[in-house]
Amino acid sequence: MCSFRPCWTCCCLLLFFSLEVRGSPKPPSAAPEQVHLSYPGEPGSMTVTWTTQVPVPSEVQYGLQPSGPLPFQAQGTFSLFVDGGILRRKLYIHRVTLQGLLPGVQYVYRCGSAQGWSRRFRFRALKKGPHWSPRLAVFGDLGADNPRALPRLRRDTQQGMYDAILHVGDFAYNMDQDNARVGDRFMKLIEPVAASLPYMTCPGNHEERYNFSNYKARFSMPGNTEGLWYSWDLGPAHIISLSTEVYFFLHYGRHLVERQFHWLESDLQKANKNRAVRPWIITMGHRPMYCSNADLDDCTWHESKVRKGLRGKFYGLEDLFYKYGVDLQLWAHEHSYERLWPIYNYQVLNGSQEMPYTHPRGPVHIITGSAGCEELLTPFTLFPRPWSALRVKEYGYTRLHILNGTHVHIQQVSDDQDGKIVDDVWVVRPLLGRMMYL
Repeated sequence: MCSFRPCWTCCCLLLFFSLEVRGSPKPPSAAPEQVHLSYPGEPGSMTVTWTTQVPVPSEVQYGLQPSGPLPFQAQGTFSLFVDGGILRRKLYIHRVTLQGLLPGVQYVYRCGSAQGWSRRFRFRALKKGPHWSPRLAVFGDLGADNPRALPRLRRDTQQGMYDAILHVGDFAYNMDQDNARVGDRFMKLIEPVAASLPYMTCPGNHEERYNFSNYKARFSMPGNTEGLWYSWDLGPAHIISLSTEVYFFLHYGRHLVERQFHWLESDLQKANKNRAVRPWIITMGHRPMYCSNADLDDCTWHESKVRKGLRGKFYGLEDLFYKYGVDLQLWAHEHSYERLWPIYNYQVLNGSQEMPYTHPRGPVHIITGSAGCEELLTPFTLFPRPWSALRVKEYGYTRLHILNGTHVHIQQVSDDQDGKIVDDVWVVRPLLGRMMYL
């Protein structure tokens, strides 16, 4: 018995140390992850954002050659993000803005520090001025689970089909979950797309936790509202991103509704004065004004909050957008695709019976929230509403081609049908006499 005791002790110690090694967490990493781009609004610039688990310097090295040295460097800053979950996980968010980029030229870059570099990515700097034809992919409601549209979006991106992405709210489902690890996983999933194109965003209801802290920390949008609302110019279009969520989460401050509304009016006034240069005004916000889905969401109610405002009369967006002649309104939230006839206050305002989207007398609404998430697709009511032109209950995303100052091309890609185009429409607006509908 005694002779076996030392061996038994050794075995116990070996087992203990092996379990200790196997169960011990990995040391925090200085390697960059979750790399993505955004356009800060200044021609010739691009912002690179990424995450590390420890505080390290923020640098981007870039150049024109796919291999060999990267001759240009830019430094930036990092900020500490503490998630609101029980673990209070710490992430370090790095931001570096590249400036003086040549319009339309492809660059190769990597980001990080001497403690660790990302792999190399490529992007093409946005062209300057209004005289070019931007191509965008538009969608909302993309999750870390069941991201059905993502593989096709990756292929499209690799083929150079787009100049930018518009993600119209609802990310990851949800970025805050599992102490923000779901957010980490989602940002890694979109990296092949978002590290190659400016990935422009607006907040949705699934970003609400801890006062939208994950959304505000992880993305880098123009302006000074932490990405809640902002605008930017792209070719012949002025694009406005807004938060529909300020109307629903009033405990974060009712003043945000008023602040955003007054900012929107001021921005729309400036955009209308600039119509001769940038004729198109396009908005993106998460929750629609109208929809014909079979649920109880705000857009199914006649006096929806986004459309009519608080208490049905304060800070409603439909009157504001109609007054200033917004051409195209992009929405998500409903996990489906729906195109409306040109509409204002439930009145269909088609240009003509034969060509409803040629010289329309009201804005065009597109609801595109079927990129794929754990909540699956949203059904429609049995009969479409008189103002609903087309409804598609299939996974997919929207392609938006702003051809010039008078023509915009909208297509819906069905992932269920292997990339088939299931909607195809041109919106045509005259250049002259185009200030406002009123």
